[in-house]
Amino acid sequence: MSPLGSSLAAMDLISIGAVFKTLVFLCFIRSSQGDHFTKLNLPPLLKASRFSTIQHEAYDYIIVGGGTAGCPLAATLSQKFKVLLLERGGSPYGNRNITYLENFHICLADESPESPSQAFISTDGVINARASVLGGGTCINAGFYSRAKQSFVQEAGWDAELVNQSYPWVEERIVHWPKVAPWQVALRDGLLEAGISPYNGYTYDHLYGTKIGGTIFDETGYRHTAADLLAAGNPNNLRVLLHARVYKIVFKTKKGHRKPRAVGIQFKDENGAHHQAFLSRKRGSEIIVSAGAIGSPQLLLLSGIGPRNELKQHNIPVVHRNEHVGKGMSDNPMNSIFIPTKNLPQQSLIETVGITDSGVFIEASSGFSQSPDSIHCHHGIMSAEIGQLSTIPPKQRSFDAVRKYINNKQNLPREVFHGGFILEKIDGPLSTGNLVLVDTDINSNPKVTFNYFQHPQDLSRCVYGIKIIERILKTNHFTNLTANGAGYPMEKLLNMSVTANINLIPKHTNDTTSLEQFCRDTVTTIWHYHGGCHVGKVVDQQYRVIGTSGLRVVDGSTLFSSPGTNPQATVLMIGRYMGVKILRERLGRAAGV
Repeated sequence: MSPLGSSLAAMDLISIGAVFKTLVFLCFIRSSQGDHFTKLNLPPLLKASRFSTIQHEAYDYIIVGGGTAGCPLAATLSQKFKVLLLERGGSPYGNRNITYLENFHICLADESPESPSQAFISTDGVINARASVLGGGTCINAGFYSRAKQSFVQEAGWDAELVNQSYPWVEERIVHWPKVAPWQVALRDGLLEAGISPYNGYTYDHLYGTKIGGTIFDETGYRHTAADLLAAGNPNNLRVLLHARVYKIVFKTKKGHRKPRAVGIQFKDENGAHHQAFLSRKRGSEIIVSAGAIGSPQLLLLSGIGPRNELKQHNIPVVHRNEHVGKGMSDNPMNSIFIPTKNLPQQSLIETVGITDSGVFIEASSGFSQSPDSIHCHHGIMSAEIGQLSTIPPKQRSFDAVRKYINNKQNLPREVFHGGFILEKIDGPLSTGNLVLVDTDINSNPKVTFNYFQHPQDLSRCVYGIKIIERILKTNHFTNLTANGAGYPMEKLLNMSVTANINLIPKHTNDTTSLEQFCRDTVTTIWHYHGGCHVGKVVDQQYRVIGTSGLRVVDGSTLFSSPGTNPQATVLMIGRYMGVKILRERLGRAAGV
């Protein structure tokens, strides 16, 4: 849903007395961590600049990326080994925009340097975001939790028994059942009346029909993230650094050994100072990259693993040539229909889902809210007004162009949030693109292309999904919510939705007469992008980087398709799953898991 841009000037405390400033500072320190932080008994979360002051030691595992997979992986491995976890962002604790469901849109739209969400625009013209915070995508997503279908597990070659142990390990710690909002109830009943049956009730499982899934928001609207899972680790073995931007993996090549071995990493702290951390010399010690579908292929490329020509173009020494790094990038396209309502609906994110056997998923969100103590921020590129940029030629669409429009923006009508969305997302997808470096700065977003709807089956699925939504909207469950109680013509809803779905793709005059064109022109993201380090091409079945030793990639970049309706559950599971697998590989029965 398009967020409203707003920013407030920070309060000037210079003239306030020293005593009062001290009290404010102490209160801030307490609130910045939050009560939830103290209850969790987490390991110390240290700024990266502290690394030079702590006792230097070699680590059994260095994990790059404290996100959805990295946190459960680090917690699991720390039960038996020394682990260093490096996260490029800050702490989620004490950030009310992350913590509370009602501030969801603010956190996602924040464009400030300290934002937990870093915006990027694919070459397709779709605005996207990547997490930059401990806990990764679980800190900025819509919270929905649903497992992969069983065939996905089988095709991945995973140990089904361990998978079925790893999902519950996550669920008992951070997953809850939602208190279903009225808009989600309407969707549930509308789906069933439209023929998306049977009703499977409350379940984490991927079952055809209609269901209520899990959520990482509890009944008070408080978000529980992957960072919470660090409490399951051994604090004596687990070191966590924040604002640590790893820009290179260090390799060592011995005579007589064909494969370069990963032995350490280089990173910058929040002040720009450079540091190095190294693995212990114990056999089996590894660096594990869990930086996500954008960050993991980017780091491999910056470290000299990737297509030879691309590495040479940026003067990066070739450590191992692999033409597949950064290839096969996919993002599940989302298209949504906006429905105005006679009453302001209660805010809700994803709770209900319709799972069809045609590879189309139907979900919904509604309303707009904001807590009184929300942290106001600068929305910039994520502001709703950027829809005006659709009239600008693609090569001229830039962040500077966005800011010029922001300066001249007009207030959006309240009706923008006086209603809800029904959205459809396609399975897979079959369309793929690529990721390439823009430069050698780890802070720069790579250039990413997803090629939405390049494959004709993706487009036909989108059209089918829009037709399902049309059937749902004709049911009494939704017509009764509209101002006249009779619903709206589909053409009118399509017209409104063309404006409501913000991207940088030029619009066409036949958007409402051709559903194919509507799909192409209104495509947005649901942040389920994946690929770039595929199994069998960049990593092997055990997620070891092919052509090297001592290096793995464990995250969504290894996936060929998005698991289930929403990938969060499975990426969390992968972290736990691979942690257990690695412990068993090294310790056997002594692993104790």
